[in-house]
Formats: sequence, structure tokens, C-alpha cells
Amino acid sequence: MDVTAFEEDEKTYDAVERCLERISEAAAKLGDLAPLLVPGQPWREIRALGNRLRHEYDAIREDRLWDIVQIDIPPLCAACADALRRLREDCLEG
Repeated sequence: MDVTAFEEDEKTYDAVERCLERISEAAAKLGDLAPLLVPGQPWREIRALGNRLRHEYDAIREDRLWDIVQIDIPPLCAACADALRRLREDCLEG
């Protein structure tokens, strides 16, 4: 899928928007633990994105969401997967 198809596919766009809201909410629930567990991520911006998606949805640019999915989410997912792996290892050792 390219950016044009993404912008035209309402179901996919809505699903991506909803998943980004969930990521933002999870970051908010982690609070101060987020940067300790997964350092080097823009946690304040991740939390703020959820607020923008919920309250300023009419001002969200489709191409910006595409960029978030293509550029920002892959390293965040990799960093979170690494943190989960380390937590599991710590639980098994302790």
C-alpha cells in the first residue's frame, strides 16, 4: 500500500488511527516507566498524538499518519519488543 491508497482506504485509515490511539494510551498508562523500559523514544509526543487524534481529528493530515506508520512505528515496535524480551529474561532469572 502506498500513501495514496492509504489516504483513500477509509477502513485502513480508521484502523491505523485507532491503533495509534491505543499506543498513545498505553504510553500514558506506563507513565514514568515508559522511558525507563524503552529509552530513547519520544514518549511525550506519543502521548500527545493520542490527544490530537481524539480531539483535533479534523486537523490531522493523512500523509503525516502515513509517515508515523512508515517511519516512527517500526523502531518503536523493535524497541518495545526488546524491552519485553529483557523483562521476560529477568523474570526467568529472578
